[in-house]
Amino acid sequence: MNVKFNQLSNAIRFLSIDAVQKANSGHPGMPMGMADVATVLFKYHLRFNPKNPQWINRDRFILSAGHGSMLLYSLLYLTGYKSVSIEDIKNFRQLHSICAGHPEYKINTGIETTTGPLGQGLGNAVGMAIAEEILKKKFGPSIINNKTYVFASDGDLMEGISHETMSLAGHLKLKNLIVFFDNNKISIDGSTALSVSDNYKKRFEGYGWNYLEIDGHNEKQITRSITKASKSKKPTLISCKTIIGYGSPNKSGKASSHGSPLGEDEIALVRKKLKWKYEPFEVPKDILNAWAKIGEAGETLEKKWEENLNKKNPKIKSELKNGYLKTDINILGKLIKEQKSKYFDEKPTLATRQCSSKSIESITTVLPQLIGGSADLSGSNNTKTQNSNVINSKNFNGNYIHYGVREHGMAAIMNGLALYGGLIPYGGTFLIFSDYCKPSIRLSALMGLKVIYVFSHDSIGLGEDGPTHQPIEQLSGLRAIPNLNVFRPADMNETLECWEVALKSNNTPSAIVLSRQKLSYINQENSEENKSEKGAYTVKITSHGSDVVLVASGSEVELALKVQAELKENNIDSKVVSMPCMELFEKQSENYKKDIFNENAIVFTFEAGSVSSWQKYKGNKGYCFGIDKFGESAPYKKIFEYFNLTEDKILNIIQKHLRK
Repeated sequence: MNVKFNQLSNAIRFLSIDAVQKANSGHPGMPMGMADVATVLFKYHLRFNPKNPQWINRDRFILSAGHGSMLLYSLLYLTGYKSVSIEDIKNFRQLHSICAGHPEYKINTGIETTTGPLGQGLGNAVGMAIAEEILKKKFGPSIINNKTYVFASDGDLMEGISHETMSLAGHLKLKNLIVFFDNNKISIDGSTALSVSDNYKKRFEGYGWNYLEIDGHNEKQITRSITKASKSKKPTLISCKTIIGYGSPNKSGKASSHGSPLGEDEIALVRKKLKWKYEPFEVPKDILNAWAKIGEAGETLEKKWEENLNKKNPKIKSELKNGYLKTDINILGKLIKEQKSKYFDEKPTLATRQCSSKSIESITTVLPQLIGGSADLSGSNNTKTQNSNVINSKNFNGNYIHYGVREHGMAAIMNGLALYGGLIPYGGTFLIFSDYCKPSIRLSALMGLKVIYVFSHDSIGLGEDGPTHQPIEQLSGLRAIPNLNVFRPADMNETLECWEVALKSNNTPSAIVLSRQKLSYINQENSEENKSEKGAYTVKITSHGSDVVLVASGSEVELALKVQAELKENNIDSKVVSMPCMELFEKQSENYKKDIFNENAIVFTFEAGSVSSWQKYKGNKGYCFGIDKFGESAPYKKIFEYFNLTEDKILNIIQKHLRK
């Protein structure tokens, strides 16, 4: 018995309707409206294998309109992914259900990325499309040739990040990227006419994209548009004219179907109109079998791909199956030790942004999967080195991306590069502009991706650019994000160590925060141990019985050492502790923490920024030296003096505290 197209689509619609109704929460309108487009895509075009969700050459399907998550969960269940069962769908939006309110990335499930904050999926998709081009260039177009498909809403296209990422995608001519715009003209507040009157055709053609318009409920138009987009030499946006809440007699085409359950009475009417005679969560066997065959076809596709791989280049089979060139920890560790020893002999005085550049230059000789970039600040962040080969529309055989002034887009794209598999992205901007990256950084941490953010110009030490560019609260803000390691190295030695830890951290993104001004080399011994790996360590001690501990990060470690020398001249012994990463320090044993801070010691902390993240270390008697107001425009040494961050002024305050 042949199953009709609309029956396949209706299976998606009713699973979505029933799940939202049972949860009494969710967004039924979008799955109902885009079910036809999804059915055509999965049935005729999308290459995927439910039995191996991580097949490297699978097409990526990104639900950027994450509020319509039941569309994705329905598709995963119907096509045979083990990750989603009918019981999971019945537990939509319930505690620990894989069917969360918005899709949450989990490896080997078919959920390619975490979406919900609108525009993020678009950015991730651009990263995935770039990754495909990079690996296609390395392994050949007969081995890597997948496409990235995105479902995007009007909200995705309203968000500013969509401009950043779609513009770069057009510039790079990412022909493997196809976006379906669910153009239903409805947002939460009502008609999109309330807030937007963009000419999408002119907008996307201006980016260098193809723009197609179709009836999103017409099977033939949908498949023709995908076929045409697949042959294009540019990215394509397919504007799908759809009806939100399709099939609902009283709520279709209205905002009332967007973000609320339809209600039992209305669902009964939808069942009648669409001739769906089955109970909630019931999908008849013939329809289930038809969907299962769609999923099973992917197994054959992967087998043919693997046969081709064996003929073309069997040597790279293990690389691709293991996610392409995994980080060799032993080789990396050996390199870092060699570099540390070299710089211990040289003891260079360098800005840590320069230290980072030297680190990257060395590391890229052993880790070709590093893909760098900067948001138009390559020369300031020092992210581009002699080993950098720039990627452009005619050359994907490179390892460096000029993102342009697109900080948020860069961060979302880096998440996509990491999600594709096998590549390690890093990208730079000023620390102050981490605020522009923040939503994407948060998602890096939520997904547990190996993404490395390089933030230079880390404090008032950048000087004359003034308070608009001088970060104050940014370090504290980044440290507040769960599962993000924030590194602020003090010299060449620590910078190498922080890069090593970042590259070894498989499930935690990293922010490496760097100075503009030159700093002295503070490492006291040529040790092979990575001391930064513990988050904090003792740099110098004048007496093991000292009751004063000076704790600092980055550029202020040098300041703490100068203060220590002044204290010694006043017969006050102290210990200087460098804390390049609070998050790693908090994971150490209680004995290690007690050893660092000394029992009953008076603790003074130093950082040229907000003191909020340092308060927990100072105890009742200590003091936090920092800045809790905006900076000033002047040469950096004058600003440090203005904010009382000089050794003589600090010495006076410490002495007053000790006399209490």
